[in-house]
Amino acid sequence: MLTIGRLADYVGVTRRAIRHYHALGLLPEPERDASGYRSYDAQALVDLHRIKVLTDAGVPLSRVRELIDAGPDTFAAAVAQIDTDLQARIADLQATRRSLAGLAARGEPFLPPQVSRMHAEMRALGVSERTLEMERDAWLLIQVLFPDLIAPWIDTQHAMLTDPGYRELYLRTDQAFDFAPDDPRIEEIAQATVEWMMTYRPPPDPAEWKDDALAQQLVVNYRRDASPGWRRLMERMEELAQDRL
Repeated sequence: MLTIGRLADYVGVTRRAIRHYHALGLLPEPERDASGYRSYDAQALVDLHRIKVLTDAGVPLSRVRELIDAGPDTFAAAVAQIDTDLQARIADLQATRRSLAGLAARGEPFLPPQVSRMHAEMRALGVSERTLEMERDAWLLIQVLFPDLIAPWIDTQHAMLTDPGYRELYLRTDQAFDFAPDDPRIEEIAQATVEWMMTYRPPPDPAEWKDDALAQQLVVNYRRDASPGWRRLMERMEELAQDRL
């Protein structure tokens, strides 16, 4: 009679695999003898060899039991079905590989390529990586909350970046991140920004922007608390804008 170790050695599997086959009900588990050991017979060798042949060929463990004693026709039909399933899995994996390759090629996997190109231009202008990272996440927020509006908004900001005045204001706002709330430069930036906003006439926002007040506030306030300087700058711009109404 055979110990589990000798059985494993004869067939070329591990003891762990044998115990797993016991748990799945693929290989009968013998009773322990008086010494507490399991003792296997010749039939266990035959059954375990069949299991190994099937699993080595790639038959899923869920299908092994039905194929161990299957006749030729049943076996051929089952193998054909397994092959069909494998072809479907291969097609899915190939599609996944293409998707992954596309993400890697884009560089920025979460946003439209127009944002990456625009940020490259902003980086060349001298905008800090800190601000670009926050702007990137802001675009992600917009993409989630207003997916139908992100394209026209990207076009609008890109058009604004062609204006030298806006570019200068953006760089000054970038620097204001490190300002104290009472820094006099914040008032200067706020005044200049509101003045620019009153003369610049971007395309009107689509109605959907105003239909969801909560989403609108999530976008508007996204970077408000990023720094005390920015918070005060945004507050002051709102105050000045209200005075102009």
